[in-house]
Amino acid sequence: MKKLIVGLAFMIFLYVGQSSLLPLIAFRGVSADLLLLMVVSVAFLHGAKVGTLVGFIAGLLQDLATGTFFGVDIFAKMVIGYGCGYFSRRIFKEQMMLPLMAVVAATGFQYVIWLIFSWLLGYSVNLWEHWRHLLLPMLVHNVVFALPVHMGVSKLSAWMQEKK
Repeated sequence: MKKLIVGLAFMIFLYVGQSSLLPLIAFRGVSADLLLLMVVSVAFLHGAKVGTLVGFIAGLLQDLATGTFFGVDIFAKMVIGYGCGYFSRRIFKEQMMLPLMAVVAATGFQYVIWLIFSWLLGYSVNLWEHWRHLLLPMLVHNVVFALPVHMGVSKLSAWMQEKK
């Protein structure tokens, strides 16, 4: 129970930072998705089941707080959490380049999910403009913040294991 409360507190801390501080350095309104970065890191460290659960909670928090298409963030983050957790069994977890590469793939995957849902709902999508004004700045921001978030998740995870 204590792990769950500490994990939720860390997730809320990241979301508060994402929604209050990151807009100050946003590029055309686009900034990093710290909850996505947390999902990727937790999934790499703890596997597919925990990654999917954290993805669900992070997506639910983001969907409830933003008021956009409900369920899109939940779906995207759950699939990303499962995918990163599934591949975590096959990699050397202490390597620092893997979270960066996984963040690039996860950001692109989440972007594709948003495009598909937007298209299915009838919104016109100009791929070149979206790619240039939305995906590229988001990739840059996510890569910049991936390592600090991964280090924070790793230290929090180690601290929780220590407190057992």
